[in-house]
Amino acid sequence: MRWSAFKNAGLGIAAMLYIAVDYLRHISPHLHSRLQPALWFIFVITAVARVPSYRHWSAEFRAAMPFVASMIFMLATLLYEALSVRSVTAVLGLNWHRENHPLPDSGQWFFLALNEKLPSAVVDILRARVIGLHHYLVLFMMLAFSVLFDSVRAPGLGLGARYMFTMAIGRLLRTITFSSTILPSPRPWCAASRFRVPKHPHPWAQKYYVPYTSDHNAISQVIKQDIAYVDIGKPIGDHRPDWGSMSFLIDFLRPTASEGSWFSLLTKAGGGCNDLIYSGHMLVAVLTAMAWTEAYGGFSSALVWLLVIHSAQREIRERHHYSVDCIVAIYVGILIWKMTGFIWSQQDRKPTKFEKIQSRLIQASKDSDIDKMRELLKEAELSSEGSKNQPAMRHARLFSGAIIGFALIIVVLALIFTSDG
Repeated sequence: MRWSAFKNAGLGIAAMLYIAVDYLRHISPHLHSRLQPALWFIFVITAVARVPSYRHWSAEFRAAMPFVASMIFMLATLLYEALSVRSVTAVLGLNWHRENHPLPDSGQWFFLALNEKLPSAVVDILRARVIGLHHYLVLFMMLAFSVLFDSVRAPGLGLGARYMFTMAIGRLLRTITFSSTILPSPRPWCAASRFRVPKHPHPWAQKYYVPYTSDHNAISQVIKQDIAYVDIGKPIGDHRPDWGSMSFLIDFLRPTASEGSWFSLLTKAGGGCNDLIYSGHMLVAVLTAMAWTEAYGGFSSALVWLLVIHSAQREIRERHHYSVDCIVAIYVGILIWKMTGFIWSQQDRKPTKFEKIQSRLIQASKDSDIDKMRELLKEAELSSEGSKNQPAMRHARLFSGAIIGFALIIVVLALIFTSDG
């Protein structure tokens, strides 16, 4: 009974403990530097200790290929997103970013008004950097690893495949969305501080956008004629380095003479400096909350959703995004997660042999039929022994070691590359 109660609450307690300990970096950096490594050591040792008794390696093996395919799809999507982030920032030039005002956002006004009405302690809590992007990624990793403790239905790789596939779909839709219409950033200084791109617009923007952006009559005429009728002469050109077969990226990335290869430019894309509708941070947060709710449930799911709401208001409050970006990310994340249940679903869990005979076993105990109970237990035991002799289990130890090592590497990379949001 005690183990069952801990299993049902242990993951939630561990998750909230991780969030609390990591927040110490803002309160007591010295204490944080001591507690966080100790906490991670306990988590890793506890997980590794459960590996020998894990009984679902055959299911993990079947889910390995969808997991790898989902990861490849996600990496390809992130590459396309990085290219698009740089492109939409560079196409209009730095002068456009400096000169255009942020869009009016009623959500930002609402939070400024709340600051005047709420007690200062509440406002401090709302402003606190309780959780960031890397926290949500680690929370999901903790959720996936909890299959070792039977807290979440196996396979953990199946849950991971659904998470990454859903995220890839969401990031792809997001990239298509923000690439279709370029919106000014809530932080007008962002582009100049983070990107080295030409100050002038791309030749296409010089021809099709600049002549029709401020003159009402010109806008009216281009609508009526449906043709770019203004002769701009020879457009201002861009620097064109020799990138060999990748030179077609020059028109999208618009490098300056001081920058290096196309690959280095993509790795510097970061979060971009336009309004990239919808919020990628919020998409990750919502997908983590949806996975947590479906796979684990309980009080901790409510706490995760509270953290999602806190993240949303911080995104708006700190003007990383407009309100519409966070709102759209929330319902898009929920809808996409609901659509990908064919990959992994808690409701589709196949009953174990013991669960199949459980009702008959209870009835036999009520009837005091000892022979029937022995027969049913023997049947379950034989079934368990048969499953252990499946061919896939021959390589279980090697496979389990590879999976544990790979997952730990992913956790480390998530902490390194997302620690700054």
